[in-house]
Formats: sequence, structure tokens, C-alpha cells
Amino acid sequence: MKILGIETSCDETAAAVVEDGANILSNVVASQVDIHSRYGGIVPEVASRQHVITALPVLESCMTEAKASWQDINAIAVTIGPGLAGSLLVGVNVAKAIALAHGLPLIGINHLEGHIYANWLSEDKPVFPCLCLIVSGGHSDLVLMKEHGQFEKVGRTRDDAAGEAFDKAARILDLGYPGGPAIEKAARDMAASFPLPRAWLKGSDDFSFSGLKTALLHLVRDNDFSDSSRVAEVAASFQQAVVDVLSTKTIQIAERLGVRQILLSGGVAANKSLRDCFIANSPLPVLIPPPSLCTDNAAMIAVCAYYHYQLGRVDGYDIDVIPGLSLG
Repeated sequence: MKILGIETSCDETAAAVVEDGANILSNVVASQVDIHSRYGGIVPEVASRQHVITALPVLESCMTEAKASWQDINAIAVTIGPGLAGSLLVGVNVAKAIALAHGLPLIGINHLEGHIYANWLSEDKPVFPCLCLIVSGGHSDLVLMKEHGQFEKVGRTRDDAAGEAFDKAARILDLGYPGGPAIEKAARDMAASFPLPRAWLKGSDDFSFSGLKTALLHLVRDNDFSDSSRVAEVAASFQQAVVDVLSTKTIQIAERLGVRQILLSGGVAANKSLRDCFIANSPLPVLIPPPSLCTDNAAMIAVCAYYHYQLGRVDGYDIDVIPGLSLG
């Protein structure tokens, strides 16, 4: 079974063809990073206009790379939320047009669920129950996954998501955009020598990174960081604080819940320090997609749709976007 996935929730225009929920036949992503970096962040109106420009070329490249015709496609999957309303609308309307034109089933997918299902594109398949950590620019969520399609939210961020915190920290340190890769690059091989705080929120399964961000702001304001090596040390200290909280709390909660595996997903899961920390410290098996499948892509949307289809979950052609959609 071949499913065409379409993802336009934020600033990547992506399309992919995945066979039988496991084999990636094509996975094309057109990034807008160069466009938005001049503004220091994503401009929603610019993002949606760029999706309109790139959607058809990306789809054509996707189908060519997969060596597939429309007769080979069995269903169309598309992200319906969460995300930027204008960006989501472009993808959903393109998906509707294709599904209607070719009489194909249409499956709306939760972007967060799609991130989790990127783990099913690896050789080692997840086993239930598992605890899923979704860390991205907009989310830092812990979700208990009991079976396919069965999710229970365990924890969330109370303020800044981890990716958002990285973006703000990079802006404070004048390291550029996007913040996650900029912080990681600056911090590479540097010691985390500055004692930045960790918000453990004892008695809660939630996360909080606003206090860490504020502490970084005061540190930079009160000290001379004209030396680039000192900036790199601060970046390493900030990154380590985020990694410590995410990994320690997730592992503790996973052990308490008695799950069999921990699944990482989302753009921040591409961070090498975070990946290494989980692998080194977790007594439970940890599955992490390759970095290219952690960031926004359409292969994860297609594989998620495969399992929706197996459960008989197919949507009508009247589906709409849900920018504030949650999971669990």
C-alpha cells in the first residue's frame, strides 16, 4: 500500500510516498530557513505564500523520486494541525484537490502523532506501552502510547517549549536562527562551565524553560561575553541544562509508568547531546529517528496515516485545519 503524505504545518513544504508503513520511496522537503532567517523567526504570512509557490514542484519531485503514478497511490495523508493556520490550509487544500481528482481516501493527521510515528521508519520497531517525548519549537510533551491510536498526555511544557527556548537563547547570544542548530554548533566540544538553573518542578511531570531563559539573559547582561569562546561556553551550559531536564525527567517518569521503551521525536530530538544523554543514561531501550526524520517531513505523516487506515480511520473531503490541535 502506497500513501502520499503532505506536510505544511510550519515553514517546510514536504511530500513523501511511503509503502506499507515502512519503506520510504521518496521524501522531499523544501525548507524556508533562508527566507525566515533574515527576520530572526518565522513570519506566518510569508510561510503560507511560500507553500503556495513550492507545493506543486515538491509534489512533482516526490512522485518522480518514488517512480510512482497516481494510479499507484492508495491514499492521501495530510497534516491538519497543530501549526500555522495559513500554512496548514495550503497543504490541506492541495491534498483535497488530489484526493477528489483521483477518487482517493483522505486521511487527516495530527502533526505531533506524525512525529511519534517517525520511529516506525527505523529498523527496530517500537513496542507498547511506550513513553513518547515530543520536543520541537512549539511543544515539549510527554505522551503515553498504549497501542496504535491510543495516547494519554502525561506532561507538557508550562511555558516555553524546548525548541522555542533554544531560539530565544540563540537570539540572546547573537548566534542566529534557527536557534537549536546554532546553539548546538557553538556548544560543540565546549565545557558547560556556567551554573545555569534547572526547573525540576518536583511533584509534576511538566517542563518549564522560561526561568532558564531568564537566567541566561541576566548572565549575558551582567558579564562581558565579547570573547567568542566564552559565548560558546554559555551556549554549552544552556544546552546542557535543557538536556538534563528533558532526559532525567523523562527517564524517571518512564520507569514509574513501567513502559517498555522511550521514543524521542520532534526537531529538538536531532540534537546530538540530547540523543547521547538518553542513550547513555536510560535503563530502558530508547528509539530515536535519524535526524532527517526528527525535523518536519512528510514521511512521518504517511506512515502515521498507514496505521490510521489499518484502524479504519478515513476522513471526508470536508476536513478542516485545527491549528491548536493537541494529542492525548
